[in-house]
Amino acid sequence: MTVVLATRNRRKIDELERILVGPRVAVRTLEDFPGCPEVREEGTTFEANAATKALAVARYTGQPALADDSGLEVEALGGAPGVRSARYAGEEADDQANVAKLLEALREVPDGARRARFVCVVALALPDGRVETFRGTVEGSVGREPRGSAGFGYDPVFYPLGERRTFAEMRDDEKDAVSHRGRALRAARRRLTEGRPGEESA
Repeated sequence: MTVVLATRNRRKIDELERILVGPRVAVRTLEDFPGCPEVREEGTTFEANAATKALAVARYTGQPALADDSGLEVEALGGAPGVRSARYAGEEADDQANVAKLLEALREVPDGARRARFVCVVALALPDGRVETFRGTVEGSVGREPRGSAGFGYDPVFYPLGERRTFAEMRDDEKDAVSHRGRALRAARRRLTEGRPGEESA
């Protein structure tokens, strides 16, 4: 099956392709559909945002589409930044600004109270409106300074549970094996290889 990836984020596309593509799954990107409109993330849950993006792209392209919405939930911040992770420091904020704001918010929080989890919800949608979602999470903690140069987003400050390295210090295959996005995408890939989303497999 071929699916359209509902994102223009090149680093995210690389990660999605790395985990999804295989003998029975191929992908196209929005570069193949330059007129596809941007979709605003206005939902209050990861599921709502992922489904909205996937459905919009599926209906525009007439092909199955896959979108993800992900974020970091920090216990000491009441679950923030959560669904606003990509816009934590403002609508036009970049990764560096978001990480800086997070570290400042946690500046007085002791090491033992910096627990956090990454959440990813992947939505698979068909042009007729059917959609399925798949959730992946990974527990960990937030460090005190960025470490590593791989990955994106909050990867340089997130330590998966039991690890002394941040996501940004791991090889791609190491991160994919334990990450929130890896877990959600593997569930979506199993669904794709079993049959079209919205259909029961034989």
